[in-house]
Amino acid sequence: MQRDVYNVWQQCLDIIKSNLSPESFHNWFKPIEPVRLKKNKLTIRVPSPFYYEYLEENYIEVLRRALRNVIGPDAKLEYEIVAVKKNNKPNTDTPHGLYVLPGKTTPPPENKPQTVPVQTDQISNPLVIPGIKKQKINSNLVPEYNFENFIEGDCNRPARNAGLKIAEKPGMHIFNPLMIFGPIGTGKTHLAHAIGIEIKRKFPDLTVLYIPANKFEDQFITAIKNNNKQKFIEFYQMIDVLILDDVHEFAEKNKTQQTFFHIFNSLHQRNKQLILTSDRPPVEMKGIHDRLLSRLKWGLTVELKVPDFETRLKILKHKAYQEGIDISDKVLEYIAESVNTNIRELEGVMYSIIAYSTLNGTKKITIDLVREVMKQLIKERQKNLDIDYIVSTVAQFFDLEPKVIKSKARTREIVLARQIAMYLAREYTDASLNRIGAEIGGRDHTTVLYACRTVQNLMETDKNLRQRVESIIRRLKY
Repeated sequence: MQRDVYNVWQQCLDIIKSNLSPESFHNWFKPIEPVRLKKNKLTIRVPSPFYYEYLEENYIEVLRRALRNVIGPDAKLEYEIVAVKKNNKPNTDTPHGLYVLPGKTTPPPENKPQTVPVQTDQISNPLVIPGIKKQKINSNLVPEYNFENFIEGDCNRPARNAGLKIAEKPGMHIFNPLMIFGPIGTGKTHLAHAIGIEIKRKFPDLTVLYIPANKFEDQFITAIKNNNKQKFIEFYQMIDVLILDDVHEFAEKNKTQQTFFHIFNSLHQRNKQLILTSDRPPVEMKGIHDRLLSRLKWGLTVELKVPDFETRLKILKHKAYQEGIDISDKVLEYIAESVNTNIRELEGVMYSIIAYSTLNGTKKITIDLVREVMKQLIKERQKNLDIDYIVSTVAQFFDLEPKVIKSKARTREIVLARQIAMYLAREYTDASLNRIGAEIGGRDHTTVLYACRTVQNLMETDKNLRQRVESIIRRLKY
């Protein structure tokens, strides 16, 4: 029988080899070991769960054709995934992932492949400084960002309730993934942390990880440079609850998207919870591959809106209570009416008022004191609102260096950032078109005028771009 399985697999390899590049064949089929052949079912052994998933994602069609040609139309394929026991010896006792080749490749629920547990100290943790060994993964959750400090209101109630539901049964609910979107400063990051903290409280043995998208990107680049891509992927496949902040920052980053796509699939298939945040809903995301966008729409998408007056007032009262500051309802109402943008700005004004009263020895916070503080804040913002500050703010929003916006680069994203910077410089400074052009890369006044008209027209027709410009304006003002 052993001789038969090796002969059959070799015949399959001959067919597969003729359909692939030498590099793909060497990387993905040479390491596979044939295990047994029972009637029309071939069992093969693969080195890791990631390896199995990559084969299913990229080479199932060529596998199907080869097995049908060699074994027959009713051929079946079964995987054994190598796991590691505590004694570091391979464990291949249990086959995983029985797939019937004819028809759909996705198995019925009872045959759904399960990843064999792997010892955590066998996988490199990209969050750990080299040379320092940690047995447990730091969740990166901020304790203060809990549900107790997340003030409920009409602007966030659906999202908050969805988060509480997920915390009861992470990964086992239809809300997977949970996509939280909304403008800057509306509490997306706070809510994502709160869900993770609540899950850890109820299920302390689960591995929960919060990671901003830009940090994920940095880790991925480092893994590529160090030839540790597979270990990077295997690390993330271990996570029970993955919280990825600002997923829209993956736009135009093709390799990162591809890797996250495989991680997403692995986690979702094994009922691991995914929580994602973005400044816009999936339907408005640009530069994200269609297949990843489709995954982001699988579960529940919820919006966090700019808080209304009642919610802003509750937030201020909660902050005053936390800081032990005595402020009358009348003063708090005045602040809530005056600052109507987002939670981050509301809290910033509140802390400035507290700091001002403390530094000046003022025991009582009055409306006059609040007016004085807010007047100073407005003056400070106006003082800093020059062309360089605008370019710097736009660059930060687009994750670029200011010098790139001023350069001769002509990629679409850089040109758009440059045009928005010119538009905002004209709107929010007294500088002439010539001066704006001179300070933003030595352009002439006609280029600036064209940029301003282009952005104005796009804002009238492109909702996504209008939201991005409005978001930058809010950053400029506060």
